Amino acid sequence: MSKRIFISGASSGIGEHLAYIYSKRGAIIGLAARRKEKLNTVADKCRELGGNAYVYQVDAKDRLTAKNAADEFMSKTDGIDMVIANAGIGGHDDLMSGDSTAINNIIETNVLGVTNTLIPFIPTMKEQQNGILVNISSVASFIRAPYHGGYAGAKINIRLMADSWRLTLSKYNIQVTTICPGFIETAMTAEIKKMPFLLPVETAVEKIVNAIDRGKKTFVFPWQMKMMIPLLRIMPDKLLRMFD
Repeated sequence: MSKRIFISGASSGIGEHLAYIYSKRGAIIGLAARRKEKLNTVADKCRELGGNAYVYQVDAKDRLTAKNAADEFMSKTDGIDMVIANAGIGGHDDLMSGDSTAINNIIETNVLGVTNTLIPFIPTMKEQQNGILVNISSVASFIRAPYHGGYAGAKINIRLMADSWRLTLSKYNIQVTTICPGFIETAMTAEIKKMPFLLPVETAVEKIVNAIDRGKKTFVFPWQMKMMIPLLRIMPDKLLRMFD
């Protein structure tokens, strides 16, 4: 039976390329994002690669739209095997503006976008007594990130939230996997100047899929960034301020 997989933030980057990998396995993919034209292009390629795809124009911050997309996908596929909450944005906190709009948008997209994406599928997974929830966090969730406190704080939030959910949902045979990438070559990182250990998106998604297949609880990569986390945690504030 084809795996039924729903992916938010599927119009580009990690979400798009995860859809391609799973399409090669013959999966039925629910593609959700704001940009419908981009989604349609991704869906066409998924079908060319051997999968099937349904497109849902969804702003992950919109709870009702996200739930409607989840319900419609499960109705079409008679259940769900995996949900990947990938929708997210970066950006500066814009602290000196006196306006919280920018940081609020980062927090809402990266936190509410996860809960809005994953939670509608959980009752069905409980009834099925199986399923996989995947949460795309970040290496930033382990370190103090100057200028990006909203982003880092949101990624910490969803990582710890997933740790809690894992304890709650394991008795229903629901796997909860958190992915914490370093710098990945996507449109989201295109304007960042300093990106140590940058990985091509194709390489990154292969590692992500392998971690999910192995049932990893939390997967931090690349290994160089994972090794640096203890050092970054004790690095003096003066040195951290050099990173923008």
